[in-house]
Amino acid sequence: MLGSRPVADPFDTLFKALRESCTPAVWSKGVELARQSLVAGEKDEGGTLELRVRQASGGVSQVATLNLEDEEWLCTCSGDDDPCAHVAAAAIAVRRAREAGEALPRASVAAGGTIGYRLSRRREGEKTWLIVERRFVLEGREAPFLGTAAAIAAGKPSSPLPFPVAVASADLEIEMALRDARGGAPPIAAMAGVLSALRSASALSLDGSPVRLDPTPVGPRITVEEDGPGVRLALVEYPGARERFANGAVLVGDVLHPAQRYELTPPEQEMLAKRRLFVPGEFGFLVAEVIPALEAKLPVEVRTAALPRRTSGKPRLELELTKTDGEGMAVQPAIVYGEPMTARVVRGWLHTFGNTAPVRDLDLERKLADELTRKFGFGLDERPVYPAREAVALAARLARDAAGASITGDGVRQFALSAPLQAQVELGKTLEVRFSSAGSAPAGRFGSEDLAGAKSGAVATASASRVLAAWRAGESLVSLDGGAGFAPLPLDWLSRYGARVLELLDARELGGALPAALAPAAVELAEDLGIAVPPALAGLRERLLHFERLPPPRVPADLVATLRPYQRDGLAWLQFLRTERFGALLADDMGLGKTLQAIAAIEGKTLVVAPTSVLPNWLAELQRFRPGLTVESYHGGGRALDPKAQVTVTTYAVMRLDVERLAALPWDMIVLDEAQTIKNPQSQTARAAFRLEARFKVTLSGTPVENRLDDLYSQMRFLNAGLLGDARVFQELYARPMEQGGALAEEAATRLKRRIKPFVLRRLKRDVAPELPPLTEIVLHAELSPSERERYEAVRLATRAEVIAQLGAGGNTLAALEALLRLRQAACHPDLLPGVSGESSAKLELLVDRLGESVANGHKALVFSQWTSFLDLVEPALTAAGLSFSRLDGTTVDREAVVREFQAEGGPPVLLMSLKAGGVGLNLTAADHVFMLDPWWNPAVEDQATARAHRIGQEQPVLVQRLVTKDSVEERILVLQEKKRALAAAAVVSGSAAGGATLTKD
Repeated sequence: MLGSRPVADPFDTLFKALRESCTPAVWSKGVELARQSLVAGEKDEGGTLELRVRQASGGVSQVATLNLEDEEWLCTCSGDDDPCAHVAAAAIAVRRAREAGEALPRASVAAGGTIGYRLSRRREGEKTWLIVERRFVLEGREAPFLGTAAAIAAGKPSSPLPFPVAVASADLEIEMALRDARGGAPPIAAMAGVLSALRSASALSLDGSPVRLDPTPVGPRITVEEDGPGVRLALVEYPGARERFANGAVLVGDVLHPAQRYELTPPEQEMLAKRRLFVPGEFGFLVAEVIPALEAKLPVEVRTAALPRRTSGKPRLELELTKTDGEGMAVQPAIVYGEPMTARVVRGWLHTFGNTAPVRDLDLERKLADELTRKFGFGLDERPVYPAREAVALAARLARDAAGASITGDGVRQFALSAPLQAQVELGKTLEVRFSSAGSAPAGRFGSEDLAGAKSGAVATASASRVLAAWRAGESLVSLDGGAGFAPLPLDWLSRYGARVLELLDARELGGALPAALAPAAVELAEDLGIAVPPALAGLRERLLHFERLPPPRVPADLVATLRPYQRDGLAWLQFLRTERFGALLADDMGLGKTLQAIAAIEGKTLVVAPTSVLPNWLAELQRFRPGLTVESYHGGGRALDPKAQVTVTTYAVMRLDVERLAALPWDMIVLDEAQTIKNPQSQTARAAFRLEARFKVTLSGTPVENRLDDLYSQMRFLNAGLLGDARVFQELYARPMEQGGALAEEAATRLKRRIKPFVLRRLKRDVAPELPPLTEIVLHAELSPSERERYEAVRLATRAEVIAQLGAGGNTLAALEALLRLRQAACHPDLLPGVSGESSAKLELLVDRLGESVANGHKALVFSQWTSFLDLVEPALTAAGLSFSRLDGTTVDREAVVREFQAEGGPPVLLMSLKAGGVGLNLTAADHVFMLDPWWNPAVEDQATARAHRIGQEQPVLVQRLVTKDSVEERILVLQEKKRALAAAAVVSGSAAGGATLTKD
């Protein structure tokens, strides 16, 4: 076209720019490389020319790239020249080829052959492997690849080459990627690198079919699809893949990709393998945790609109403060999302609310959990409960500074601190107690729901029951009515009066109203507080505390007996308590005629309950002292109640069995003899006794406290319900302090004696029966023979290890006593042990010697043992010594005949007795010597046995001889006996609480 200008050739433009940019030295070197035909064309793709330049001296061939459109050039060499000689040589070679009519310079021997690559399949069983094979290629010729590309590039081939070979840097990269390939099969770990390096290779094919390479990994995807009301997860294996190779390649169409490498946790693997179904309640967990975790490893395709919408947000700490059933505050920490809350983490699981689910930020959750532990000392999975004092302090701290946490619940309000409480007490027909900070709280009364209520709307009030419970628990604060917070307890006031108020409240709870027996306690409390006392209560208190001023007794006209002065006082006391409608515990020393005093006090329809062994004695004593009364024995298989009988005598066993029948009758008087039988208030016998009602109740016991103070409590509950409160309060205020000893024991003993004084009468023989001959007690020590000592020590070592092991493992005292039994038996006679027979006993020899001396001097003797098996061993020894004897134990049929025979002037001088069968209800004043063969844990049982001889009617001094084996467990039993005697004395008679009387680990 006229006037038009020819269009410039882009190559010429590039060539000119390149020539101008080269230094003369670089251009000269490029001319030399081109002249030696060391340049070969590789690619011509849309204006981008790629040429290989072989080094004349060997080494790695470089690839020069000429971009005609952008007038840019690039070389794989790392030289400092730009452009370099390789780029110059490529441009010069292209110009020469164009001048010869070729687009690119052809490969020549001088330019060198190349390393060609072929891809193929190799099948092994069910698996197919992708194989990469290398060949030497030059102008259509091929030769097997030998050696390594690195050696060829270094000019040191391991064998002669068929022709010069130009090794490119890509060849070295491919060789590195193939270094772990076995038989041409790259391993899975290297597949991505191999395919990436092979992209530089031209005209690749797979088993002859053209194939392209893409280094982008291809892998499975996870789908989430609806399935009924829920959704199900599934793993779709390599969607769109034509073929998968065992060594980590995937063929998609005609493109080879490396297989995506991923690692699922075992739970994720199981979840996908089983196509886990998520129900609606789990949608939040799925969206917030499961899907995000899977998306970090594989693509996830959600094909349902049923899932909640995923949201983002930061977790925060929430503390919920609530009041417990007691006086404490519980703190429930949690990690929550949303404002307002849309999700909560509970024990590691996310629970969502609504139609959104936040993606969990586990790192921040951990930081919040760590901060919680650091600032407050507890973790997310804990629910600490703080006692009132600590809760009030914590609530105040949180109200000031929540430390980044949101506070919920009513705890801050319910644990606000109010002014200290004050107590007000009034004594009228009822005892009124108020606790309030404003002094205007409504009064509570015994018999009402609470001692103090909150009906007047006072600023701060607290029920007396709650105040006392907090004080007993050692708290300094108490919760106020209506959840209005907490107030400090009036600790000084409670330390002086709290125990007595607690007893009065507890007695009301037990009996339904304030028992009249507590009049002295109520009046004493009122006087100490300086408040008015009603005259009627004051008069009753005076009569109860000063019954020594009582009028003379009304002695029944039909009483066939002359009462001693102390017995007349006892009768007057019983009649006074009957008039005042109180129960009486007659606890005179054994042998002072408790039975006679009780018989003299009988009025109206009376029930007498006694041990089976004492039943005949009661029938005889009633006939002897009150022959005018109609008496029936309610005992035996054919027993029937006589409605006309004035006195019914029965046993504890029958009372327990027939309690329904006996409790239905209107008794005027009930007498429990040997009342320590009901010492366990939880026993069926005691519970049966508690059900019996009468206008007047009497218990008789020479040992009202045998082992523990519970023995006394049980009798008091039968006689005057509520006097000592319930068993729990009695243990706390009396039993536990007295058994532990110390200053608190003294104070508890004083309070207990003051409380029960009007209702317990105990006189000792030495005080009221000076005419009784003296009682002397001595300990005879038996020295074990060498063989006995050897056997004893063997048993001791074994028993000691067993007892310590049982106590250390939490075993109870009964288990320890059972183990100690063998040790006590070994101290008495070897033949008492299992598997031993025919051996001698130092204790038995000592007994026979002392009995022989006693009988020779004209004395009669009682011999007691707790084991009838020991008595079996005593009998032949006495026979061998020529000493006649009788025996009384649980198998004796006619006890009275045995007693008459022994009491007779010509009767046998020795009576063998089991401690259990002969310890109560017998009069054996013919004996003036008593032998205790083996010490018993409870001294009261031994004292009962001694009283069979040392009682009214005894004219001779009584000698009690306790046989104790030296250096044995029996000596420790004597120490325990003294402690128990001190406990009984502290509770009932006089003296101090000398310490505990329980069996300890030591």
